[in-house]
Amino acid sequence: MNWQPTARLSTIQARARLYQKIRAFFAAGNCLEVDTPLLSPSTNTDPHIASMLADNLRGCLYLQTSPEFAMKRLLAAGSGSIFQICHAFRAGESGSRHSAEFTLLEWYRIDFDYQQLMDEMEQLIDHLSGCQNRYSRVSYRELFLRYANIDINSISQEELGQQCNLQVPGCSVDELDFDQCLDLLMALVIQPSMQGYVFVYDYPVSQASLARISKDNTEVSERFELFYDGLELANGFSELTDAAVQRQRFEADNMKRRQSGLPVYPMDEKLLAALESGLPECAGVALGLDRLLMGLEDIDSIDQVLSFSD
Repeated sequence: MNWQPTARLSTIQARARLYQKIRAFFAAGNCLEVDTPLLSPSTNTDPHIASMLADNLRGCLYLQTSPEFAMKRLLAAGSGSIFQICHAFRAGESGSRHSAEFTLLEWYRIDFDYQQLMDEMEQLIDHLSGCQNRYSRVSYRELFLRYANIDINSISQEELGQQCNLQVPGCSVDELDFDQCLDLLMALVIQPSMQGYVFVYDYPVSQASLARISKDNTEVSERFELFYDGLELANGFSELTDAAVQRQRFEADNMKRRQSGLPVYPMDEKLLAALESGLPECAGVALGLDRLLMGLEDIDSIDQVLSFSD
């Protein structure tokens, strides 16, 4: 039986240095480190994310897919800007870039918007890598125009399906909705063409997740993702603070789950109560540290940056 670590000792040491640098960066930036529970009676309702159940005498508990909901409760309680390094869990995640258990750096800045948070992400990555990197920023719409020759604002569902068949030969789009077609093209056509650090921002409202809608353009949300050579590293928002709108989004998620035959997850009522009490204007982002370490150490498999992959 092979009991040895899957990561080299030098990689384990590199991870330790990474954590030290992260903590030094946020200490210098007056950002408080916090710790929140991994288990909760509620979980993320996003239809694209599958949570893990943990049996308990008190009833059904879920391993958290991110610390986001609990951290927002701290923000509403007056914590100020905060960060956390923690493990997160998602069922069905496997492959050279995925693990069912992974490590996130998540942080929230009071009085920031998503553009300011992208600025800070650049500063953090330069700090962690020890050099000044080059970054590019492109809107979600411009990304599809540039790499797939598709204007997402004018194309029909039928035309988009035809483009999927054309650009991803052999794919089946009969059961896919508009956003799922976009996701297919993003994963198989666009991401493989990306080079270096690329911020993609202004996602369609239908993909807003927990981001607020832009005040300047109500067709887009103030959401961004960061990619490195096509590998998704981070997902961030100008945070939605409206409890009623957030409840509507949770309910819409669960409706999609029901229609797709997926389990319906309980909404986080404590998060909604925290939003109702008043979440300060802020921006937040979750950064995958395993994937970031892969990029910094030039490693092509996530197993090789994990102490143990099983």
